[in-house]
Amino acid sequence: MRHGQGFSDLESHLDDLRRGDMYRTRRSLEGPQGREVVVDGRRLLNFCSNDYLGLAGDPRIAAAFKRGIDRWGTGAGASHLICGHTAAHEELEEAIAAFAGRPRALLYGSGYAANVGVINALLSVGDFVFEDRLNHASLLDGGWISRATFSWFEHRDAADLDGKLAAVRHAPTRKLIVSDGTFSMDGDPCRLDQLVPLARQHGAWTMIDDAHGMGVHGANGVGLVDPERYSTADVPVLVGTLGKAFGTAGAFVAGEEPLIESLIQRSRNYVFTTAMPSALAVATLESLAVAQAEPERRDQLAALIARFRSGTRELGLKLMPSTSPIQPVVVGDPARALALSRVLEERGFLIGAIRPPTVPEGTSRLRITLTAAHQASDVDRLLESLDELSVCSLPDKAPGS
Repeated sequence: MRHGQGFSDLESHLDDLRRGDMYRTRRSLEGPQGREVVVDGRRLLNFCSNDYLGLAGDPRIAAAFKRGIDRWGTGAGASHLICGHTAAHEELEEAIAAFAGRPRALLYGSGYAANVGVINALLSVGDFVFEDRLNHASLLDGGWISRATFSWFEHRDAADLDGKLAAVRHAPTRKLIVSDGTFSMDGDPCRLDQLVPLARQHGAWTMIDDAHGMGVHGANGVGLVDPERYSTADVPVLVGTLGKAFGTAGAFVAGEEPLIESLIQRSRNYVFTTAMPSALAVATLESLAVAQAEPERRDQLAALIARFRSGTRELGLKLMPSTSPIQPVVVGDPARALALSRVLEERGFLIGAIRPPTVPEGTSRLRITLTAAHQASDVDRLLESLDELSVCSLPDKAPGS
Protein backbone atom coordinates (compact mmCIF):
# COMPACT_ATOMS: atom_id res chain seq x y z
CA MET A 1 0.00 0.00 0.00
CA ARG A 2 1.28 3.46 -0.88
CA HIS A 3 1.82 5.99 1.91
CA GLY A 4 2.16 9.75 2.12
CA GLN A 5 -1.45 10.49 1.09
CA GLY A 6 -3.14 9.96 4.40
CA PHE A 7 -6.11 7.67 3.87
CA SER A 8 -7.04 9.04 0.45
CA ASP A 9 -5.44 6.11 -1.38
CA LEU A 10 -7.65 3.35 0.03
CA GLU A 11 -9.81 3.11 -3.09
CA SER A 12 -6.82 3.08 -5.43
CA HIS A 13 -5.27 0.29 -3.38
CA LEU A 14 -8.48 -1.73 -3.77
CA ASP A 15 -8.33 -1.11 -7.51
CA ASP A 16 -4.76 -2.43 -7.56
CA LEU A 17 -5.91 -5.60 -5.83
CA ARG A 18 -8.69 -6.08 -8.38
CA ARG A 19 -6.34 -5.58 -11.32
CA GLY A 20 -3.85 -8.07 -9.87
CA ASP A 21 -6.48 -10.77 -9.20
CA MET A 22 -5.78 -10.40 -5.46
CA TYR A 23 -9.14 -8.95 -4.39
CA ARG A 24 -11.00 -11.13 -1.89
CA THR A 25 -14.75 -11.47 -1.55
CA ARG A 26 -16.89 -13.21 1.03
CA ARG A 27 -19.41 -15.90 0.15
CA SER A 28 -22.58 -16.15 2.22
CA LEU A 29 -23.66 -19.70 2.99
CA GLU A 30 -27.39 -20.26 3.38
CA GLY A 31 -27.15 -23.16 5.79
CA PRO A 32 -24.79 -25.07 8.07
CA GLN A 33 -21.40 -26.52 7.27
CA GLY A 34 -21.49 -29.99 5.81
CA ARG A 35 -20.65 -32.22 2.88
CA GLU A 36 -22.85 -29.94 0.82
CA VAL A 37 -23.45 -26.22 1.33
CA VAL A 38 -25.88 -23.80 -0.28
CA VAL A 39 -24.37 -20.66 -1.86
CA ASP A 40 -26.44 -18.20 -3.92
CA GLY A 41 -29.25 -20.72 -3.98
CA ARG A 42 -27.05 -23.49 -5.40
CA ARG A 43 -26.13 -26.69 -3.60
CA LEU A 44 -22.38 -27.33 -3.90
CA LEU A 45 -20.07 -30.10 -2.78
CA ASN A 46 -17.89 -28.44 -0.16
CA PHE A 47 -14.20 -29.15 -0.70
CA CYS A 48 -12.74 -26.14 1.11
CA SER A 49 -13.84 -26.56 4.74
CA ASN A 50 -11.61 -27.36 7.73
CA ASP A 51 -14.46 -29.37 9.28
CA TYR A 52 -12.28 -32.46 8.94
CA LEU A 53 -14.37 -34.88 11.01
CA GLY A 54 -17.71 -33.58 9.76
CA LEU A 55 -18.81 -32.42 13.22
CA ALA A 56 -19.70 -28.75 12.63
CA GLY A 57 -23.27 -29.68 11.68
CA ASP A 58 -23.65 -32.72 13.96
CA PRO A 59 -27.07 -32.62 15.70
CA ARG A 60 -25.66 -34.05 18.94
CA ILE A 61 -23.28 -31.13 19.27
CA ALA A 62 -26.02 -28.67 18.39
CA ALA A 63 -28.20 -30.22 21.10
CA ALA A 64 -25.37 -29.86 23.61
CA PHE A 65 -25.00 -26.20 22.61
CA LYS A 66 -28.71 -25.67 23.28
CA ARG A 67 -28.45 -27.37 26.67
CA GLY A 68 -25.52 -25.11 27.46
CA ILE A 69 -27.55 -22.03 26.57
CA ASP A 70 -30.41 -23.20 28.78
CA ARG A 71 -28.04 -23.47 31.73
CA TRP A 72 -25.46 -20.75 31.13
CA GLY A 73 -27.09 -18.22 28.80
CA THR A 74 -25.60 -16.87 25.58
CA GLY A 75 -22.60 -14.87 26.79
CA ALA A 76 -19.89 -15.04 29.43
CA GLY A 77 -20.30 -11.39 30.34
CA ALA A 78 -16.69 -10.73 31.31
CA SER A 79 -13.12 -11.96 31.02
CA HIS A 80 -12.04 -15.16 32.73
CA LEU A 81 -10.28 -13.16 35.46
CA ILE A 82 -13.30 -11.02 36.30
CA CYS A 83 -16.45 -13.14 36.42
CA GLY A 84 -16.60 -14.86 33.02
CA HIS A 85 -14.96 -18.16 34.01
CA THR A 86 -17.46 -20.96 34.73
CA ALA A 87 -17.51 -24.61 35.67
CA ALA A 88 -18.16 -25.39 31.99
CA HIS A 89 -14.86 -23.76 30.99
CA GLU A 90 -13.11 -25.59 33.79
CA GLU A 91 -14.52 -28.96 32.71
CA LEU A 92 -13.50 -28.39 29.08
CA GLU A 93 -9.96 -27.37 30.04
CA GLU A 94 -9.60 -30.52 32.12
CA ALA A 95 -10.97 -32.70 29.30
CA ILE A 96 -8.59 -31.14 26.76
CA ALA A 97 -5.61 -31.59 29.07
CA ALA A 98 -6.48 -35.26 29.51
CA PHE A 99 -6.97 -35.69 25.75
CA ALA A 100 -3.63 -34.02 24.94
CA GLY A 101 -1.81 -35.88 27.74
CA ARG A 102 -0.68 -32.67 29.47
CA PRO A 103 -1.09 -31.39 33.03
CA ARG A 104 -3.06 -28.24 32.17
CA ALA A 105 -4.88 -26.53 29.32
CA LEU A 106 -6.07 -22.95 28.90
CA LEU A 107 -8.91 -21.78 26.64
CA TYR A 108 -8.58 -18.89 24.21
CA GLY A 109 -11.19 -17.27 21.97
CA SER A 110 -9.40 -18.26 18.75
CA GLY A 111 -6.25 -19.88 17.45
CA TYR A 112 -5.01 -16.48 16.33
CA ALA A 113 -5.46 -15.06 19.83
CA ALA A 114 -3.73 -18.08 21.37
CA ASN A 115 -0.67 -17.93 19.13
CA VAL A 116 -0.14 -14.19 19.43
CA GLY A 117 -0.91 -14.23 23.14
CA VAL A 118 1.43 -17.07 24.04
CA ILE A 119 4.48 -15.85 22.12
CA ASN A 120 4.00 -12.29 23.34
CA ALA A 121 3.71 -13.50 26.95
CA LEU A 122 6.84 -15.67 26.79
CA LEU A 123 9.24 -13.42 24.87
CA SER A 124 10.40 -9.82 24.94
CA VAL A 125 13.31 -7.60 23.92
CA GLY A 126 16.57 -9.55 23.99
CA ASP A 127 14.92 -12.94 23.43
CA PHE A 128 14.97 -14.91 20.17
CA VAL A 129 12.20 -16.52 18.14
CA PHE A 130 12.80 -18.88 15.19
CA GLU A 131 9.89 -19.50 12.84
CA ASP A 132 9.34 -21.77 9.85
CA ARG A 133 9.00 -19.62 6.76
CA LEU A 134 5.55 -21.08 5.98
CA ASN A 135 4.10 -20.67 9.48
CA HIS A 136 0.56 -19.38 9.85
CA ALA A 137 0.15 -15.60 10.00
CA SER A 138 -0.82 -15.75 13.68
CA LEU A 139 2.49 -17.38 14.60
CA LEU A 140 4.44 -14.85 12.56
CA ASP A 141 2.52 -11.93 14.06
CA GLY A 142 3.11 -13.29 17.55
CA GLY A 143 6.84 -13.38 16.91
CA TRP A 144 6.95 -9.85 15.52
CA ILE A 145 4.73 -8.35 18.24
CA SER A 146 6.81 -9.92 21.01
CA ARG A 147 9.75 -7.61 20.15
CA ALA A 148 12.11 -10.60 20.34
CA THR A 149 14.77 -10.92 17.65
CA PHE A 150 12.94 -12.67 14.81
CA SER A 151 14.54 -15.21 12.46
CA TRP A 152 13.03 -17.28 9.64
CA PHE A 153 14.27 -20.75 8.92
CA GLU A 154 13.60 -22.41 5.59
CA HIS A 155 10.54 -24.61 5.46
CA ARG A 156 11.10 -27.84 7.43
CA ASP A 157 14.88 -27.27 7.14
CA ALA A 158 16.52 -28.43 10.38
CA ALA A 159 20.02 -27.64 9.13
CA ASP A 160 19.08 -24.02 8.48
CA LEU A 161 17.49 -23.78 11.92
CA ASP A 162 20.55 -25.34 13.53
CA GLY A 163 22.79 -22.69 11.99
CA LYS A 164 20.58 -19.86 13.21
CA LEU A 165 20.43 -21.30 16.72
CA ALA A 166 24.19 -21.80 16.76
CA ALA A 167 24.69 -18.12 15.91
CA VAL A 168 23.13 -17.13 19.27
CA ARG A 169 24.30 -20.10 21.31
CA HIS A 170 25.90 -17.89 23.97
CA ALA A 171 22.91 -15.57 24.42
CA PRO A 172 21.58 -16.06 27.96
CA THR A 173 17.99 -15.11 27.07
CA ARG A 174 15.05 -17.21 25.93
CA LYS A 175 14.96 -18.97 22.56
CA LEU A 176 11.68 -20.24 21.14
CA ILE A 177 11.30 -22.47 18.06
CA VAL A 178 7.84 -22.06 16.55
CA SER A 179 6.20 -24.22 13.90
CA ASP A 180 2.87 -25.33 12.57
CA GLY A 181 2.25 -29.01 13.17
CA THR A 182 0.49 -29.55 9.86
CA PHE A 183 1.00 -26.60 7.53
CA SER A 184 -2.33 -25.08 6.62
CA MET A 185 -1.64 -24.36 2.95
CA ASP A 186 0.74 -27.19 1.96
CA GLY A 187 -0.69 -29.92 4.20
CA ASP A 188 2.72 -31.34 5.12
CA PRO A 189 3.83 -31.98 8.73
CA CYS A 190 6.71 -30.31 10.51
CA ARG A 191 9.76 -32.49 11.18
CA LEU A 192 9.16 -32.71 14.90
CA ASP A 193 11.71 -35.50 15.39
CA GLN A 194 14.36 -33.03 14.20
CA LEU A 195 13.07 -29.95 16.03
CA VAL A 196 12.99 -31.59 19.47
CA PRO A 197 16.67 -32.61 19.65
CA LEU A 198 17.74 -29.26 18.18
CA ALA A 199 15.82 -27.42 20.86
CA ARG A 200 17.38 -29.58 23.55
CA GLN A 201 20.87 -29.06 22.13
CA HIS A 202 20.53 -25.28 22.02
CA GLY A 203 18.59 -24.74 25.24
CA ALA A 204 15.43 -23.62 23.42
CA TRP A 205 11.75 -24.34 23.85
CA THR A 206 9.54 -25.74 21.06
CA MET A 207 6.04 -24.42 20.38
CA ILE A 208 3.80 -26.38 18.00
CA ASP A 209 0.48 -25.15 16.65
CA ASP A 210 -1.29 -28.40 15.76
CA ALA A 211 -4.48 -26.70 14.58
CA HIS A 212 -4.84 -28.92 11.49
CA GLY A 213 -3.64 -32.12 13.17
CA MET A 214 -5.68 -32.30 16.38
CA GLY A 215 -8.56 -34.73 15.95
CA VAL A 216 -7.16 -36.02 12.66
CA HIS A 217 -3.71 -37.53 13.18
CA GLY A 218 -2.19 -39.76 15.84
CA ALA A 219 -3.60 -42.35 18.21
CA ASN A 220 -7.19 -41.47 19.10
CA GLY A 221 -6.81 -38.27 17.06
CA VAL A 222 -4.40 -36.73 19.55
CA GLY A 223 -2.47 -35.05 16.75
CA LEU A 224 1.17 -34.76 15.81
CA VAL A 225 2.36 -34.20 19.38
CA ASP A 226 1.52 -37.67 20.69
CA PRO A 227 2.12 -37.75 24.47
CA GLU A 228 3.32 -41.33 24.11
CA ARG A 229 6.24 -40.00 22.05
CA TYR A 230 6.73 -36.40 23.12
CA SER A 231 6.75 -35.16 26.70
CA THR A 232 6.17 -31.59 27.81
CA ALA A 233 9.96 -31.33 28.06
CA ASP A 234 10.14 -32.14 24.34
CA VAL A 235 7.31 -29.78 23.34
CA PRO A 236 6.63 -27.36 26.19
CA VAL A 237 3.96 -25.38 24.31
CA LEU A 238 1.14 -27.10 22.40
CA VAL A 239 -1.60 -25.08 20.73
CA GLY A 240 -4.74 -26.52 19.20
CA THR A 241 -7.94 -25.11 17.76
CA LEU A 242 -11.52 -26.22 18.32
CA GLY A 243 -13.04 -24.81 15.13
CA LYS A 244 -11.57 -27.33 12.71
CA ALA A 245 -11.77 -31.08 13.40
CA PHE A 246 -13.85 -30.51 16.56
CA GLY A 247 -16.44 -28.42 14.74
CA THR A 248 -17.04 -25.62 17.26
CA ALA A 249 -14.85 -22.55 17.93
CA GLY A 250 -12.00 -21.32 20.09
CA ALA A 251 -8.56 -22.68 20.91
CA PHE A 252 -6.37 -23.91 23.72
CA VAL A 253 -2.81 -23.99 24.95
CA ALA A 254 -1.64 -27.09 26.82
CA GLY A 255 1.47 -27.59 28.92
CA GLU A 256 2.90 -27.67 32.42
CA GLU A 257 1.43 -25.80 35.39
CA PRO A 258 3.98 -22.93 35.37
CA LEU A 259 3.32 -22.24 31.68
CA ILE A 260 -0.45 -22.10 32.08
CA GLU A 261 -0.31 -19.99 35.23
CA SER A 262 2.12 -17.61 33.56
CA LEU A 263 -0.26 -17.20 30.63
CA ILE A 264 -3.15 -16.49 33.00
CA GLN A 265 -1.07 -13.70 34.52
CA ARG A 266 0.68 -12.31 31.44
CA SER A 267 -1.06 -13.21 28.18
CA ARG A 268 -2.86 -10.05 27.10
CA ASN A 269 -5.01 -11.97 24.60
CA TYR A 270 -6.32 -14.00 27.53
CA VAL A 271 -6.47 -11.37 30.26
CA PHE A 272 -8.14 -8.59 28.30
CA THR A 273 -10.91 -10.38 26.41
CA THR A 274 -14.34 -11.75 27.22
CA ALA A 275 -14.42 -15.50 27.81
CA MET A 276 -16.03 -17.73 25.20
CA PRO A 277 -19.70 -18.49 25.95
CA SER A 278 -20.04 -21.34 28.43
CA ALA A 279 -22.55 -22.97 26.07
CA LEU A 280 -19.78 -23.25 23.50
CA ALA A 281 -17.65 -25.07 26.06
CA VAL A 282 -20.53 -27.50 26.67
CA ALA A 283 -20.85 -28.12 22.92
CA THR A 284 -17.11 -28.68 22.60
CA LEU A 285 -17.13 -31.21 25.42
CA GLU A 286 -19.68 -33.18 23.41
CA SER A 287 -17.63 -32.80 20.24
CA LEU A 288 -14.47 -33.99 21.97
CA ALA A 289 -16.33 -37.04 23.27
CA VAL A 290 -17.76 -37.86 19.82
CA ALA A 291 -14.39 -37.48 18.14
CA GLN A 292 -12.81 -39.94 20.55
CA ALA A 293 -15.71 -42.41 20.54
CA GLU A 294 -15.99 -42.62 16.75
CA PRO A 295 -12.57 -43.51 15.27
CA GLU A 296 -14.37 -44.56 12.09
CA ARG A 297 -14.51 -40.87 11.19
CA ARG A 298 -10.70 -40.76 11.02
CA ASP A 299 -10.69 -44.08 9.15
CA GLN A 300 -13.13 -42.70 6.58
CA LEU A 301 -11.08 -39.54 6.20
CA ALA A 302 -7.84 -41.47 5.73
CA ALA A 303 -9.47 -43.67 3.08
CA LEU A 304 -10.73 -40.62 1.18
CA ILE A 305 -7.31 -38.97 1.29
CA ALA A 306 -5.71 -42.15 -0.07
CA ARG A 307 -8.39 -42.40 -2.78
CA PHE A 308 -7.84 -38.81 -3.87
CA ARG A 309 -4.06 -39.13 -4.01
CA SER A 310 -4.25 -42.45 -5.84
CA GLY A 311 -6.68 -40.97 -8.32
CA THR A 312 -4.48 -37.97 -9.05
CA ARG A 313 -1.52 -40.29 -9.68
CA GLU A 314 -3.58 -42.28 -12.17
CA LEU A 315 -4.48 -39.05 -13.93
CA GLY A 316 -0.87 -37.92 -14.05
CA LEU A 317 -1.49 -35.02 -11.67
CA LYS A 318 1.23 -34.42 -9.10
CA LEU A 319 0.42 -33.13 -5.63
CA MET A 320 2.43 -31.87 -2.72
CA PRO A 321 3.68 -34.52 -0.25
CA SER A 322 0.66 -34.28 2.06
CA THR A 323 -1.10 -37.15 3.81
CA SER A 324 -3.38 -34.69 5.63
CA PRO A 325 -6.90 -33.64 4.60
CA ILE A 326 -5.27 -30.60 2.93
CA GLN A 327 -4.51 -31.49 -0.69
CA PRO A 328 -3.39 -28.33 -2.51
CA VAL A 329 -3.21 -28.18 -6.29
CA VAL A 330 -0.68 -25.48 -7.18
CA VAL A 331 -1.33 -23.66 -10.45
CA GLY A 332 1.01 -20.69 -9.96
CA ASP A 333 -0.87 -17.76 -11.42
CA PRO A 334 -3.58 -16.11 -9.25
CA ALA A 335 -5.80 -15.40 -12.27
CA ARG A 336 -5.70 -19.08 -13.25
CA ALA A 337 -6.48 -20.18 -9.71
CA LEU A 338 -9.53 -17.90 -9.66
CA ALA A 339 -10.67 -19.07 -13.09
CA LEU A 340 -10.40 -22.75 -12.14
CA SER A 341 -12.26 -22.12 -8.88
CA ARG A 342 -15.11 -20.50 -10.83
CA VAL A 343 -15.29 -23.30 -13.40
CA LEU A 344 -15.33 -25.92 -10.67
CA GLU A 345 -18.14 -24.04 -8.96
CA GLU A 346 -20.12 -24.17 -12.20
CA ARG A 347 -19.64 -27.94 -12.05
CA GLY A 348 -20.97 -28.10 -8.49
CA PHE A 349 -17.83 -27.82 -6.32
CA LEU A 350 -16.91 -25.16 -3.77
CA ILE A 351 -13.10 -24.90 -3.73
CA GLY A 352 -11.25 -21.76 -2.73
CA ALA A 353 -8.52 -20.09 -4.78
CA ILE A 354 -5.67 -19.27 -2.41
CA ARG A 355 -3.37 -16.46 -3.50
CA PRO A 356 -0.55 -14.31 -2.05
CA PRO A 357 0.03 -13.14 0.61
CA THR A 358 -1.57 -16.28 2.10
CA VAL A 359 0.88 -18.34 0.06
CA PRO A 360 4.22 -17.31 -1.54
CA GLU A 361 4.30 -15.55 -4.89
CA GLY A 362 4.03 -17.96 -7.79
CA THR A 363 2.24 -20.67 -5.77
CA SER A 364 -1.43 -19.68 -6.06
CA ARG A 365 -3.50 -22.80 -5.70
CA LEU A 366 -6.75 -24.63 -5.29
CA ARG A 367 -6.78 -25.66 -1.62
CA ILE A 368 -8.79 -28.88 -1.70
CA THR A 369 -9.76 -30.24 1.70
CA LEU A 370 -11.41 -33.57 2.44
CA THR A 371 -13.66 -34.38 5.38
CA ALA A 372 -15.12 -37.51 6.91
CA ALA A 373 -18.52 -36.35 5.67
CA HIS A 374 -17.50 -36.81 2.04
CA GLN A 375 -18.29 -39.98 0.11
CA ALA A 376 -16.06 -41.92 -2.26
CA SER A 377 -18.34 -40.88 -5.13
CA ASP A 378 -17.71 -37.20 -4.26
CA VAL A 379 -13.98 -37.71 -4.59
CA ASP A 380 -14.44 -39.53 -7.89
CA ARG A 381 -16.58 -36.70 -9.27
CA LEU A 382 -13.93 -34.17 -8.29
CA LEU A 383 -11.15 -36.22 -9.88
CA GLU A 384 -13.14 -36.47 -13.09
CA SER A 385 -13.55 -32.69 -13.23
CA LEU A 386 -9.89 -32.03 -12.46
CA ASP A 387 -8.94 -34.38 -15.27
CA GLU A 388 -11.32 -32.77 -17.76
CA LEU A 389 -10.01 -29.32 -16.88
CA SER A 390 -6.37 -30.43 -17.17
CA VAL A 391 -5.80 -28.46 -13.98
CA CYS A 392 -2.07 -28.87 -13.57
CA SER A 393 0.94 -31.11 -13.70
CA LEU A 394 3.23 -30.18 -10.86
CA PRO A 395 6.96 -30.82 -10.81
CA ASP A 396 8.11 -33.70 -8.61
CA LYS A 397 9.23 -31.22 -5.97
CA ALA A 398 6.41 -28.71 -5.68
CA PRO A 399 7.03 -25.21 -4.28
CA GLY A 400 7.22 -25.33 -0.49
CA SER A 401 7.76 -29.09 -0.27
